[in-house]
Amino acid sequence: MPITVYNTLTRRKETFQPISAGRVHLYVCGPTVYDHAHIGHAKTYVAFDAIVRFLRYAGYQVRYVQNITDVGHILDSGEDRILKGAARERLEPMEVVERYTRSYFEDMDALGVQRPDISPRASAHIPEQIELTKRLIEKGHAYEVDGSVYFDVRSFPEYGKLSGRRLEELEDGARVAVRDDKRHPEDFALWKKAPPEHILRWPSPWGWGYPGWHIECSAMATKYLGETFDIHGGGVDNIFPHNECEIAQSEAAFGRPFANYWLLTGSLTLDGVKMSKSLGNVLTIKDALRRWRPEAIRFFILSGLYRSPIDFSDEAVDAALKGWERAIGPALAVRERLRAPGLPDGGAAEIAPALAEIKERFVAAMSDDFNTPIALSVLFDLARLTNQLLHAESPAGRGALEAVEALYRELAGQVLGLLPPADTAAGNAEREAALIRLLIEMRAEARARKDFAASDKIRDRLRAAGVILEDGKTGTTWKFG
Repeated sequence: MPITVYNTLTRRKETFQPISAGRVHLYVCGPTVYDHAHIGHAKTYVAFDAIVRFLRYAGYQVRYVQNITDVGHILDSGEDRILKGAARERLEPMEVVERYTRSYFEDMDALGVQRPDISPRASAHIPEQIELTKRLIEKGHAYEVDGSVYFDVRSFPEYGKLSGRRLEELEDGARVAVRDDKRHPEDFALWKKAPPEHILRWPSPWGWGYPGWHIECSAMATKYLGETFDIHGGGVDNIFPHNECEIAQSEAAFGRPFANYWLLTGSLTLDGVKMSKSLGNVLTIKDALRRWRPEAIRFFILSGLYRSPIDFSDEAVDAALKGWERAIGPALAVRERLRAPGLPDGGAAEIAPALAEIKERFVAAMSDDFNTPIALSVLFDLARLTNQLLHAESPAGRGALEAVEALYRELAGQVLGLLPPADTAAGNAEREAALIRLLIEMRAEARARKDFAASDKIRDRLRAAGVILEDGKTGTTWKFG
């Protein structure tokens, strides 16, 4: 089944055709590691995790590159985020970088986000950035002024094609700091002269300095993926100026398209307000994980289309947790049933057509611009079918239950990352299932010795925690209620 994607560059859906058959080269702008990652990062990287997972599920060999910005991210105000973080915590800049790089990956691991194939650091690719800057000077697209190098946006007529902005529409200093040494206010820095007190600086043909933010991604993307690659991803907030500048400098340097498809995630607000430290409404991933299980956060993010905006609120994530329990609870119940002795054999052939139809609809949803909301709705259909099997008057056969569990592992586990593996206790859901099984065993022992007060207390306490016990011919099963 062909995959269609919404290409922000062309503003339409297109059939995805990679440069090399069976291979996908994907670059996603990574975090600037000056503080703990926030829930906005979670939206972008969970969304791209699902995209990468599905591309691999569809048979593609994916090379996923996601950079770490550990130098050169200067705000319009001239503030260096990493140096500010180092001053705040009285640490060396690279101490800050190491601390928050580890913190970022801890958060991603907790959310079930698979690691990129390559996570290049900007500070480890200074030679590539210098060479790219030299190339732009040689081609007449950049100029040096007193140790700093700027890209001449007027030398690239297509500047603005991603964002839809045009030079004549830009006001002086609207989004970029105006400097007297620039030829035009819209020109952006490729290399910046560093004063002696600037800690993060390197030697260059133009003197001691450090790279601009935009040149980093171009240098690292082309190094690992080629001068033209398949997909460039990131957040919609970076379309201008960052992505726009990436395109200009890369295509000016190599004379060919930078990325064929641009997939950008929508913005995230917190209770209807854009997150901002000045407003005090930034929610870190670590704080969110203290309040909700990671599956709830992941389910909430995947409940919206990756390129649509979403509003993060307590009520929304609480609802996502209940949705995850309804969708995934039957899979855990199937695993419990499969542990029970004396199950009848067979049943796989009878249920195969229904499972095939569910799989077909799931793949169709994900093939249509990675439509995770529709894919989740299909997962709910699988949950309903599973509940019918579990509560049928005649016990479902082992073959049918194994077929259901296998499909859950494919769709909910392999593609959406919402189901922990059945053969590991590493996931929270599996640990909880083990505890529930223990309580069920304790309840069975209490009933055997006719201690019905203790038996009822265990049942009631589990019900209060959202776990419903059902006594049947094959023993006691449970589900989320």
